[in-house]
Amino acid sequence: MEILGYILAALVGVSLGLIGSGGSILTVPILVYIMGVEPVMATAYSLFIVGSTALVGGIQSALQKKVDFKTVFIFGIPSILAVYATRLWLVPFIPDEIMQIGTFSLTKPIALMLLFAVVMIMASITMIRPGKKSEEQDEDAQMQYNYPMILLEGTVVGVLTGLVGAGGGFLIIPALVILARMPMKLAVGTSLFIIAAKSLIGFTGDLQGSESIDWTLLGGFTLSAVIGIFGGIILSKKISGDKLKTGFGWFVLVMGIYIIVKETLLK
Repeated sequence: MEILGYILAALVGVSLGLIGSGGSILTVPILVYIMGVEPVMATAYSLFIVGSTALVGGIQSALQKKVDFKTVFIFGIPSILAVYATRLWLVPFIPDEIMQIGTFSLTKPIALMLLFAVVMIMASITMIRPGKKSEEQDEDAQMQYNYPMILLEGTVVGVLTGLVGAGGGFLIIPALVILARMPMKLAVGTSLFIIAAKSLIGFTGDLQGSESIDWTLLGGFTLSAVIGIFGGIILSKKISGDKLKTGFGWFVLVMGIYIIVKETLLK
């Protein structure tokens, strides 16, 4: 099963390289269901894996001048603060058993997986829905910054990242395209840097705890994902982004529904 997990880890990188998002949506279920990692710890591992992989992709995008560093700071600073605070204070504050509904006990791990499944379904709808032509803007078009909305979006995405270990690319990219009127390709590269910064800094919040981290598993999974992102970057030049995004969206939708069924009806 571990070999399968590392093969699937490469798909995490491919996803980030192709569409700039979806890494954590794959990472957490793979860690939990294939690698046998406990859900709360899986969200922490996901921050490191997705953050490291996104950093490699972000550097590659920066070398191609497809990163707007001004936006990285405007969006990234509140997002980083939110994810760090969430991992350090909010996640440990959540009780191990949240509520009892008949014979069903809503525990902290189940709650996090259900929240993650809801995020997956929301993300899948965004991916499946056809993109507007206006999103593909002229590379030389003047970007306009809606600072209050970008700061608010950064904070919300940061809290979500901290809770479920999701990098939030599926939320960041639409925000950059709509709020900053950023060209799609530039938004993808900028998103990778934002994901990398807040995910890796958020992971340091977990290092403050008493949990024991399996660095062998974490290192191997991350290496596979990094290899995958280079494959994704190469494939992105040959495969239609719209078709891939739609297909990935349907896959994510099925995964989200599967997690909800498994964590509730099959317990």
